Amino acid sequence: MIQTILLKNRPKGSPTLSDFEFVKEDTKLTPKEGEILLDTVYVSVDPYLRGRMSDAKSYAAPFELNKPIYSGVVAKVTVSKNDNFKEGEFVMGMLDWKTQQVSSGKDLMKVDGEKAPLSAYLGILGMTGLTAYLGLTQIGKPKAGETLIVSGAAGAVGSVVGQIAKNLGLTVIGIAGTDEKVDLLKSKFGFDAAINYNTSKDMSADIAKAAPNGIDIYFDNVGGPISDAVLFNINQFARIVNCGAISVYNNTELPKSISVQPFLVKNSALMQGFIVSNYEEKFPEAMQQLAEWLAAGKLTYTETVVEGFENIPKAFMDLFEGKNTGKMVVKI
Repeated sequence: MIQTILLKNRPKGSPTLSDFEFVKEDTKLTPKEGEILLDTVYVSVDPYLRGRMSDAKSYAAPFELNKPIYSGVVAKVTVSKNDNFKEGEFVMGMLDWKTQQVSSGKDLMKVDGEKAPLSAYLGILGMTGLTAYLGLTQIGKPKAGETLIVSGAAGAVGSVVGQIAKNLGLTVIGIAGTDEKVDLLKSKFGFDAAINYNTSKDMSADIAKAAPNGIDIYFDNVGGPISDAVLFNINQFARIVNCGAISVYNNTELPKSISVQPFLVKNSALMQGFIVSNYEEKFPEAMQQLAEWLAAGKLTYTETVVEGFENIPKAFMDLFEGKNTGKMVVKI
């Protein structure tokens, strides 16, 4: 029995279970020459997938209605008719939300479960780690002694950004939504300070207290009022790295926000958005550095692992309620 998850409707506001459709097929897949049969092991759910469920213009083509959704997946090769892959090997790539599928092997990367847990290749050793490393180094251009603040700091990317910055000699402040996450940022990830935006009565003042020397780099994963508060604390020549805006992805109306231009002009500050594929040529060196830090104990990570193929949509929706700590993955 093969299960597939299709996009049934384009969500209006927050996604609901009715926007997804489960299809079961009692069929046996047989790869042809040059193909491999894959059993899904882990599925990555990520905030950016919400944008692809819309048909609005974006950096990536929207998902098609009544077609499988796809994202980062780790899968096991169970049958191989491709000389580049052996049965029993594990691969990672952009694959359909299916329990089993046939692939030509194109754009798949082999991963080694002996060197790191397989799920890590969807997180700290995958696009999550690359996004954190390249966004910070290529746009943030960190210098030892500077101060970095990260929103969505207990999330998959944010928690890695903060650790990388600490390895590079920066003071690091995180913003998260619960006291537990605030404690985790300081105890597990080595942040110097952290702020709970849900209990803060004045975010701008709390940021100023945590960063008495001001903010040199802001790594933004959330957008909205939190980002407005950071702008009041940026230093001259600050760099603002726009990685995501999860707080507004489900908005049905344009959000109201302060004008950023006066802050940028007054401080000669840079604000730049990016997607990780902008820096594809730097993937090998970034992966090598991340792997070295991980092996040396200079990077750690937290995962929220949900069990069961049928729970993929719910795990995805839980991202927007902050129910994950670190990378959210689904184990099949």
